[in-house]
Amino acid sequence: MLVPGYGGGSLADLPHALLAALGVHEPGTPATATARHPASAPETPGDAPGAATLRDAANAPDTTADASGTASTPNTADTPITANVPNAPVARDTATALAALNDPPLVLEPAERVCLFLVDGLGAELLRAHAEAAPFLSGLAGRTLTAGFPATTVTSLCSLGTGLTPGEHGMLGLTLAVPGTGHLFNCLRWTMPGGLTMDPDQWQPAPTVYQRAVRAGIDSVYVGPGEFEGTGLTRAVYRGVRYVAADAVDDRVARVHEAMRAGSAHVTVYYGDLDAAGHMTGWGSEEWLRQLAIVDDMAHRLAEGLPPGSALYVTADHGMVNATEKIDAERVPQLTEGVALLGGEARARHVYAERGAGKDVLEAWRDALRGKAWVVSRQEAVESGWFGPRVRDTWLERIGDVVAVPYIDLAITAPTHNPIEALFIGYHGSMTAAEQYVPLLEVRT
Repeated sequence: MLVPGYGGGSLADLPHALLAALGVHEPGTPATATARHPASAPETPGDAPGAATLRDAANAPDTTADASGTASTPNTADTPITANVPNAPVARDTATALAALNDPPLVLEPAERVCLFLVDGLGAELLRAHAEAAPFLSGLAGRTLTAGFPATTVTSLCSLGTGLTPGEHGMLGLTLAVPGTGHLFNCLRWTMPGGLTMDPDQWQPAPTVYQRAVRAGIDSVYVGPGEFEGTGLTRAVYRGVRYVAADAVDDRVARVHEAMRAGSAHVTVYYGDLDAAGHMTGWGSEEWLRQLAIVDDMAHRLAEGLPPGSALYVTADHGMVNATEKIDAERVPQLTEGVALLGGEARARHVYAERGAGKDVLEAWRDALRGKAWVVSRQEAVESGWFGPRVRDTWLERIGDVVAVPYIDLAITAPTHNPIEALFIGYHGSMTAAEQYVPLLEVRT
């Protein structure tokens, strides 16, 4: 298992590094990592999950991408994994375990103005597998970050918007139970059943990095599709920005260049069609490669128009895998008995049990998904640090009583409630390298 590197190597660390590069001092910024060192790693699956991060390729069959766009088992000795999780094969060697626990903070060189090009779905493993389709990006210097868990857009956008880990900001999945209501809330579409509404400031009350930038006298700009302006998700994760609506690629590039001419600027520009292509046709498909070429050209054009003293950073919210197997959770009695609500998404399921049924649901899901997914209780997921070193008490009930996370290329679908998702080829959310690793590429002028 690839546990997000919440110690200087995750998306939650990037906004603090960007502000620091712009000269913004953030007193009292919450630390995004704590290190808990295990005395040893168990050698048998089924024990309670531990918080240790190990560097050992002997753990669960993480899926890395090969050049054909399919998943394969990696053989890299520096892949971070977590030992001691029920149902998961466990690391046999702890010789290099502690090396992963004290990663240095993310530090970026000073700049007068920065632009963050956020490409939805541009996983580092995916880009590496198709470097020839993106020669500009592939030629840039950079590093690799982890997305955070779950590896999904709403969670990553909030980590980038607040500089907090998922357990701190509370956007813990795509669809989450609203405690005390019996309803699921879709954090991406910002919808609830029955016409109910959710106040973005209450669901995600933490201040954003954009608000902090504005207070420091920095022009904070977001360039993205007009359809997202003023939505609940935009309010929750981008409070404080000056939203500049631009739909066409040419318009987005032009608006970025205009914004970057300010004396001090923090500009974010978003592109989402690569992710959409991956979902519908699979990553590595002809359409996905066409979109990757567009992304590469867009990055090149953004870089060419940067004024002196600027830095462009290219990153993503998550990667992706192509599903080779699907389980319809609504049609398997073992996966429906005692279940009140099925949240999350196909690669990171939050399973909310009926009152008193939590233990039985956990056992049933573990049995049904044995050899296919990590299946843990809420407490185990929290104590293992999946959502970061701390989860606020306020957010605990947003997490499923059971959390099911496939480690093979499996999608756990719910066609009645999410018919479009059930038709996807590409999915994300889990803790495999293909989903977790995202690039951080740099251009400076």
